[in-house]
Amino acid sequence: MENEVSKIFGLRAVIEAINSGKTISKVYLQKDLSGHLFSELNTLIKRHNIAVSHVPIEKLNRLSKNSNHQGVAAQISPIEFADLDTLITTTLEKTETPLFLLLDQISDVRNFGAIIRTAECAGVHGIIIQKQGNAPISADTVKTSAGAAFKIPICKVDHIKDAIFQFQAANIQLVAATEKTENLIYNVDLTVPTAIVMGSEERGINPSILKIVDSKAKLPLLGEIESLNVSVACGAFLYETLRQRLA
Repeated sequence: MENEVSKIFGLRAVIEAINSGKTISKVYLQKDLSGHLFSELNTLIKRHNIAVSHVPIEKLNRLSKNSNHQGVAAQISPIEFADLDTLITTTLEKTETPLFLLLDQISDVRNFGAIIRTAECAGVHGIIIQKQGNAPISADTVKTSAGAAFKIPICKVDHIKDAIFQFQAANIQLVAATEKTENLIYNVDLTVPTAIVMGSEERGINPSILKIVDSKAKLPLLGEIESLNVSVACGAFLYETLRQRLA
């Protein structure tokens, strides 16, 4: 089925998948794994900057349904990731007011999928994630996105800060969604080319990123709970952007 994510197991199988150019979302390595093939795999993981988790053997047994995994499992992404430079260039050729979304290490696959779904509905031209620390494009992500993961360009970059500098060089403003400001989102002009930055579920946006964005904004919270779910907050930011642009 279209939304199934392939898993592969075994040292040699994962090495060959990487060498053949397969898009690997994440590699799971058994803790304390060693040996020649492991060293070869570890070198490839670092060279291609693939997300990796060191897990107990029980986790690998569950993933492989107790088949011979040799201490290694990998997820092959169901999508091909877009190139950021190409995405920016082609989008600017099509519209004067592009809208992008940068996710600073969203870790929950269902939040990730919900954000992708909302972004596609809101006309976002592309989503940018970091290679390390972000939830993978998994079967749950695709399912929660209602298939939107196949319809909206998604880029993987080494560092979110590098993407921010690329957007700023293209005269696209960066707006960070953060509670660490008194400025409400309704005071920000979102009718110009914009990229919105959303932070992780636990720590929000990295302080080093907050230092380089063009503006920071928050949503008003009138209850006792101090924060919104990140996918809900993202939806509010995106639809405020649409409200201003459709006015």
